[in-house]
Amino acid sequence: MAFQVSPGVNVSEVDLSTVVPAVSTTEGAIAGVFKWGPVDSRVLIDSEETLVNRFQKPDGSLNPETFFTAANFLAYGNKLFVNRVHDSTHKNAVSNGSSAAILVKNDDQIDDATITSNDHFIARYPGALGNSLQVSVCRSANDYLESSTGTLTIAAGNNIATTSQNETTSGGTSLVQVGDKIKFGNSTVGVFYLEVTAANTTTLTFKDNYTGAVNLSTVSFDRYWKHYDLVRSAPGTSAYTLGKGGAGDELHVVVSDEDGDITGTKGTILEVYEAVSRATDAKTESGETNYFIDVIKQRSNWIYAKGATNLVTTNTAVNMAALTTDNAVYDSLKLGVDSVAEGSQTLANLVAGYDIFSSAEDVDISLIMQGKAMHGTNDAGLAKYIIDNICEKRKDCVLFASPSYADVVNNIGGEVDAIIAYRNALTNSSYAFIDSGYKYAYDKYNDVYRYVPLNGDIAGLAVRSDTLRDAWFSPAGYNRGGLKNVVKLPFNPKKADRDLLYQSDINPVVTFPGQGTILFGDKTALGKPSAFDRINVRRLFIVLEKAISTAAKFTLFEFNDAFTRSQFKNLVEPFLRDIQGRRGIQDFRVVCDETNNTGEVIDRNEFIGDIYVKPAKSINFIQLNFVAVRSGVEFNEITGQF
Repeated sequence: MAFQVSPGVNVSEVDLSTVVPAVSTTEGAIAGVFKWGPVDSRVLIDSEETLVNRFQKPDGSLNPETFFTAANFLAYGNKLFVNRVHDSTHKNAVSNGSSAAILVKNDDQIDDATITSNDHFIARYPGALGNSLQVSVCRSANDYLESSTGTLTIAAGNNIATTSQNETTSGGTSLVQVGDKIKFGNSTVGVFYLEVTAANTTTLTFKDNYTGAVNLSTVSFDRYWKHYDLVRSAPGTSAYTLGKGGAGDELHVVVSDEDGDITGTKGTILEVYEAVSRATDAKTESGETNYFIDVIKQRSNWIYAKGATNLVTTNTAVNMAALTTDNAVYDSLKLGVDSVAEGSQTLANLVAGYDIFSSAEDVDISLIMQGKAMHGTNDAGLAKYIIDNICEKRKDCVLFASPSYADVVNNIGGEVDAIIAYRNALTNSSYAFIDSGYKYAYDKYNDVYRYVPLNGDIAGLAVRSDTLRDAWFSPAGYNRGGLKNVVKLPFNPKKADRDLLYQSDINPVVTFPGQGTILFGDKTALGKPSAFDRINVRRLFIVLEKAISTAAKFTLFEFNDAFTRSQFKNLVEPFLRDIQGRRGIQDFRVVCDETNNTGEVIDRNEFIGDIYVKPAKSINFIQLNFVAVRSGVEFNEITGQF
């Protein structure tokens, strides 16, 4: 009680309402090769559609197994952290195909990147996909439209026209360039817009033929910016710059799929930035930046305007100056290079990719997928590293791993031995779960069927079990272990095969006629008889340890006395009773008193809570005894004898 000089009522509060928090167990993680997207960066993906938008569809020669491991997981859950791995071959595409190749992995690196003055734009991420990009910039009313630049003559059905003057240069200034659209015709034959594919002195070549019925001779024409019809008007002066006393700061930027490698259709428009500003201090009406370099950095999924400062001649809205050139910019990006294909990645690169998930303080994950096992003599190297250096150290996540393609596809008669050899190369651990291989599934992006590893599906089954019941329910069997999108298994283990696999802590995936494809095991890779040799028990303790340790943090720096110890028990016991009621544990006891918090413990500034748990066990074996009984025998006479 606070000291009082005179009588009165003093009010104080003591908060004893703290509870053990709920913890999530459905976050997945994978690192591997992707076609596009940020490198060395954790990206949270919530659907297969988002996966394609951020990392692009699978490339049959680059990353099908990595992509479909992620996609298969997302068929069951909606929380997946993806890290695109990097190797020394990775390069970003740059405008004009400069010889100065560059690597910018993600947004954190762009500010320190340097590209040549001629390269206005850089592909946002490394990879050959950036080579399909074109960036076009319209910087003035003259860029947008020039009228009466000359006269044009063209024959019906032809795509080559002659002009009255040198339309490529006039006084050293380029007038018509590849990408421009030419408007010509008259009221008699109609009006035509044709895109320029070549400009050679007084000859213009168009992308399409002139479809008029008659020849045109010496008709006047206008030159338009290629994307004039995507914006409302020519660039002018923004309200912000006008208010500052400046003029002529607006420009339009269009990003297109020039080669069609991204969308499948050449010239598809990807992004349009209308009426952004050349002034670094420009603002929108809502107060956000309108400086085109910043806008593109914030919004684009395809480019940075890193070197585009030479497209402007001043930095402030109040002092905008005239442009030094008078024609639109058409920058084709080149020199982008993909990483090495997933099957050829070094262990060091893949290890570096998974290390981004190594700290529990940095990212909350529960389910790690190996994706593709490495080929060759070190198939188990990646899985072993993840077990030893991530799962065993974090102690809050499980690795899901599959043997290599060669172990189960076209290895008729040798599958069991190969899978067991793969498992034996791994560290014994309750934080690992090994399945029996691959499935055959349809790749809708490339219209083919292909084999993909099962570990994405198996991790997904854990998510589905969490959603339908709780983390301490086994994800195997007919109720919760049915896999999606399986055409067939390359190796469908029979009972004798399953016996050998299960003895080695390998969980078979089996197709039963008329019943679907089922995960038919729930063993961890612990390697010895224990409660923790089952995945439901391991995940139960992950939940208990994660939730209770989080709640226990609020005990730090309090006194180790009877009050604090009682408060801790009152916090933990209701939580355990709730889990008991949800069939996760059979019984429990919490000991936190002077018996384990002795004077020596207190003097070391320690606090001990002993939590005893009898976990619920899954049924792996069913024995049904059918006894035929003769007439006249009472059942109670023979019950229990067989």
